[in-house]
Amino acid sequence: MTTWQIVRVVAGAFILLSLALGIPGSPVFVSQWWLAFTAFVGANLLQSGLTKWCLMETLLRKLGFKPGC
Repeated sequence: MTTWQIVRVVAGAFILLSLALGIPGSPVFVSQWWLAFTAFVGANLLQSGLTKWCLMETLLRKLGFKPGC
C-alpha cells in the first residue's frame, strides 16, 4: 500500500469508529465527546486537501512506506 492509501484507510476507520463510539443509539456508545474526534479527523482531511500536505503521510514516508497515489 502507498502512503496515500494508508492515510485514507486510517482516516476512514477512525471516522467510523468514533461515530460508533459517539452516537447514543450505537450498541458500543461511550460518550458523545467521540464526535469531536470525528470532527478533528474531518478537519485534518480538509486541511490536507487544501494544502496538499499531510503530517501522517510525511511520517509514513519516513518510516519507509512507498509514497504515491
